[in-house]
Amino acid sequence: MMRIIIAGFGTVGQGLAETLHKKSNLLSSGHDPVRIVAAFDSKSFAIDTDGLDPMGLVTRKANTGSVGTKKLIDGTDVLDSVEYDVLIEASPTNIETGGAGLRHIEHALSRGKDVITVNKGPLALKFKELSRLAEKNKSSILYEGTVGGAMPIINLCRENLQGERVRSIRGIFNGTCNFILSRMDNGSPFEQTLKEAQQLGYAETDPRYDIEGIDTACKVVILANSIFKRNVKFSDVSITGITSVSTEAIALANDHDMVIRLIGEVSDTVLDVSPRLIPKGHPLSVSGTLNTAQILTDLAGPITISGKGAGRIETASAILSDLMTLMGRRR
Repeated sequence: MMRIIIAGFGTVGQGLAETLHKKSNLLSSGHDPVRIVAAFDSKSFAIDTDGLDPMGLVTRKANTGSVGTKKLIDGTDVLDSVEYDVLIEASPTNIETGGAGLRHIEHALSRGKDVITVNKGPLALKFKELSRLAEKNKSSILYEGTVGGAMPIINLCRENLQGERVRSIRGIFNGTCNFILSRMDNGSPFEQTLKEAQQLGYAETDPRYDIEGIDTACKVVILANSIFKRNVKFSDVSITGITSVSTEAIALANDHDMVIRLIGEVSDTVLDVSPRLIPKGHPLSVSGTLNTAQILTDLAGPITISGKGAGRIETASAILSDLMTLMGRRR
């Protein structure tokens, strides 16, 4: 049996529970069965060594606002109270300190547990430290879902492109910004479009992580460290968000058959997030909320991938991929 704990039961945690329920036959076919032995959110926790019902957790969260009936004091107490194999960290990102997510990950790795995380903050602040901690304790930390959601960029570069030298990666890594900029292409003012994005659920009530380029910068750091083997942190990224992009700049770009998109770029020497002029028809000129990345390799040339960068099921699909990787290693 593979015993998992879900830390964070918001949108992504609930999506994961739904996915584990939906894919239960796949997960049990040729593998040890997967059991959720604990789950916790910011207020409560639930534990059952025989396995919690995934959809029961989702229903309780929907009905009560809490995943469990017991009051949470500290998530690490839950980690110490039940035997488990994998921590799945899906709590909210905190780019200032790493937040509770960083404590949970360090706690699990220090005890030789495997970790799957979609929480960008800890990796943007302490990627190398966490990697070394995992190596020291003979455990694994996987994080496909931290960059691009359902877009499989990390596993693609690490596994399918092993024979290639990746020269650079440029991409649209924030669907909220891309939605706003593509709506501005049609003349919609920034503030009006931001409100529309919030009404549609694409942007948070406090949208600074998105529109100031912070979210994209976190993803650029993770790509730099995981693909280019650099040792960089969030503070090393040059960041310019989209708040200064005017309707006049959008119109001028359009006059030259171009669009403006927020691009994250990473290579051996570059670590940048900024609005860029992109020719219409270029793979990075896409509209809407899709994430898109262009990977420049030495043999195959440019390789372009796209996918939904957010969403409960889309991000859960990346967690599922990492989970099955860990299950494969156990065979």
